[in-house]
Amino acid sequence: MTRPVGTKEELEARRRRAVAMLELGHSPYEIAEIEEVTPWSVYRWKKMYEDEGKDGLSSKPHPGPTTILPKERFPELAELLQQGPQAHGFKTDRWTLDRIRVVIEQEFDVSVSTATVWRYMRRLNWSCQKPQRRARERDEAAVEEWLNETVPEIEKKRG
Repeated sequence: MTRPVGTKEELEARRRRAVAMLELGHSPYEIAEIEEVTPWSVYRWKKMYEDEGKDGLSSKPHPGPTTILPKERFPELAELLQQGPQAHGFKTDRWTLDRIRVVIEQEFDVSVSTATVWRYMRRLNWSCQKPQRRARERDEAAVEEWLNETVPEIEKKRG
């Protein structure tokens, strides 16, 4: 069986037809085949009709968080991210997809997956970058001297 697709009105009409066929004596299995749904859907519609009448067959909105950040809000998201993670209560100054997801949920009341956050970051032209690890004791002047003086001497001796 395929899942019914259509407008709200088409889905409600399908439910009403199913109930009418039940009242004419058709079996839920016959109706399911005609309407291209599962027999369990027909049983569920029958119960909805018995409990609430015709109003029970109407489509009802499903409560839950929004799962899409409107395009108009992307500039606002970019501004929030420019403030850095520490401005949003994180201990380190490094963004992760999960941290960005938390900010989106807190600031926009939108629940998204980390994969969706990745797509949002690409739309904002943000790239994934990993900070280079460097020793705390690193002496940049000594490294520069070694590269400019010692390495050329080693290469002269080899060649």
